[in-house]
Amino acid sequence: MTTAKPVVVYGASGYTGRLICEYLREYNVPFIAAGRDKRRIQETIDKIPGIETADYEVVEVSHEVESLTELFSSAKVVCNTVGPFSKYGHEVVEACIRAGAHYLDTTGEQDWLIECDETYGERMGEHGLLLAPGVAQMYTTGEIAANICLETPGLDTLDILVFWRGFPTVASTRTILVNAALSKAHYLEQNRYLEWPADGGLYDVTVPGQHEAGLALPWGGTSHPVWFKRDPRVANVKALGGVFDRQLMQGVPLIVKAVVEQIQGLPDSEKYKILDEQAAAVRSEMPPRENPRINTSMDSVHASGPLGRAHCVIHGNSNYKQTGLLQAFSVYSLLQQAPKRVGFASACQAFGHRELLGVLRSFGLVLEPIHSVYS
Repeated sequence: MTTAKPVVVYGASGYTGRLICEYLREYNVPFIAAGRDKRRIQETIDKIPGIETADYEVVEVSHEVESLTELFSSAKVVCNTVGPFSKYGHEVVEACIRAGAHYLDTTGEQDWLIECDETYGERMGEHGLLLAPGVAQMYTTGEIAANICLETPGLDTLDILVFWRGFPTVASTRTILVNAALSKAHYLEQNRYLEWPADGGLYDVTVPGQHEAGLALPWGGTSHPVWFKRDPRVANVKALGGVFDRQLMQGVPLIVKAVVEQIQGLPDSEKYKILDEQAAAVRSEMPPRENPRINTSMDSVHASGPLGRAHCVIHGNSNYKQTGLLQAFSVYSLLQQAPKRVGFASACQAFGHRELLGVLRSFGLVLEPIHSVYS
């Protein structure tokens, strides 16, 4: 028998789920840590510093709409970290609609964002509920930088770059492979989705703050073209992502190519099985706790218009901690007041980009943005 709690962290046995629980503890928010294996969840939660001061419960639940709806029925917010989201997300969103709970997730799958927007956004909005996929460092921190640029009127084009240094989780590795093997990557041009070339090639990029050039990929297209498609200020969005380690980046297209060739012609169930196996082969163990001297992030946005230019760079550390904090603050806000927008929305659209920046700054996870305007 579960005790009513306002928040459910679904997929709490994973690296990101653990961090969300950790920051919910810091916000003094009671939560249920849920997933398909109670023992694994408990082992993960037990490693959270200071967890003995938290008000929480560990619950095992099957991945079915009925079971999830029952679990969510007393909650106001659900944080979903179970991916691939294009495979496992539908049941969770449907259960949120039935239970009347807001939905947040950490997805990096552009096709899932488009599905949320086009299939579930209106239904969630009709119930006064927020549907906010992709609340995570790799997307939200860059979105904050983009919105700082857009404070200058007359800019309609966003050129976005995100870089980070550290260890990918198995879930992050799986996302890379799922994006490359099962979905198309899009950018936004004159408010229309266009496909990135499917050649898997690397792009040379200029990384602010260093002399060495970087290598980047479309990374599945990212969340930004989807979020800004409904923003009347913006017509064009391209986003690239990468890691500071050039040698690692050079190996990514080779890994992806080999996996794509391996799954050609197979049914979806077999494809996902192979993708899971390959992701585990790259990274099977949980990464070590982030070290802010090693695990750094850099989000850079060039915004332009016919007669104006702006550039914003946000340097940060502890990429996954940024994600955990963004999720926990979003929960904390939703428990106290309605979001700025219901239905499908990004974190910045729902809570405000300056508010989110202030939270990241207050926890020491990002520097003050470097913001330049030319007009």
